[in-house]
Amino acid sequence: MRRFSFVPLVLLVPPILFISLVTTGCGKTEAKQQAPPAMPVKTELINLAAVPRADEYVATIKSRRSASIQPQVDGSLTRILVKSGDHVRAGQVLMTIDPLKQQATVDQQRSTEAQKKAVFDYNKTEVERQRGLFEGGVTSKQNYDLAVQAFENSKADWEASQAARVTQERQLAYYHLTAPFAGIVGDIPVHLGDYVSQQTLLTTVDENADLEAYIYIPTERSSEIRPGLPVQVVTSRGETIEKTKINFISQQVDNGLQGILVKAPIHKSLDTFRNEQLVKARVVWSTSPTPTVPVLAVTRIGGQSFVYVAAQSDKGTVARQRAVTLGDTIGNDYAVMDGLKAGDQVIVSGIQFLIDGAPVKPIS
Repeated sequence: MRRFSFVPLVLLVPPILFISLVTTGCGKTEAKQQAPPAMPVKTELINLAAVPRADEYVATIKSRRSASIQPQVDGSLTRILVKSGDHVRAGQVLMTIDPLKQQATVDQQRSTEAQKKAVFDYNKTEVERQRGLFEGGVTSKQNYDLAVQAFENSKADWEASQAARVTQERQLAYYHLTAPFAGIVGDIPVHLGDYVSQQTLLTTVDENADLEAYIYIPTERSSEIRPGLPVQVVTSRGETIEKTKINFISQQVDNGLQGILVKAPIHKSLDTFRNEQLVKARVVWSTSPTPTVPVLAVTRIGGQSFVYVAAQSDKGTVARQRAVTLGDTIGNDYAVMDGLKAGDQVIVSGIQFLIDGAPVKPIS
């Protein structure tokens, strides 16, 4: 009897022990879920940086020396000696208009001048001869006076012929169009054989230096415009190409644009910019110390920007989600207009795995 009563008691012990172990295991699992381990994250201390307050405008790059080449005479183009993009020197011939008719006029005027010169030379000799005869008592005073008059008339006639020849030669020079200064040839919309007039644009020559940015600033900003105001010429991605300053402010308002023209010198050559090129110009009104946050630390939810800040709580260091208002980008950072202050520790790694209140362990 004792043996049979002992066996059931032994058989009942393992199930009870199993239930106890299972119950203990579930309690430990729940405890682990309630207190997850702290996630190691990298943090960055928020500092103040000099952030500019600026506005962007569309500006036009213009050369201080840009010439439109138009003929001063009419005729057919017989030679085009340059092509678009060529670098030319001052006085270099660019194109030639058929000069044959004008050349014939010049040749005729030279012949006329030679004829007038011959008459002048004869009268010069004659007046000397008549002076000798008059002084020797051979001829009368009247004959001598007539010789002097003929000499003076021929001299004036010859000088007038010289001036006419010079005028025609200068007119002939107009048939050879030259570069007014060293620069780069622009577009050439004409072709050999085209008949051109004084209203025809043949090409342009732009000096490859002394560029300016023409910026029209709205009139409501007129009180803030001043010489020396910083200007940054930037690309479409916001990268700075040129840093300059305003050196000219117009005293008139453009009626069409309702803006005030300001100019800023561009120090780079036409290898970087082109005449009449449109660029973005950022006018910097002022700078002020502002918190900045790395771009990688920012997340966006429904159009709102957030960052995670490592904050102290009664449970240790936790991640706190904080809404921020962002300004312009400065290198790899955002300017923060609201939501952060200097000294905050912003989490910059693993933010895609964080939730508000999650325990974190900042690492260097």
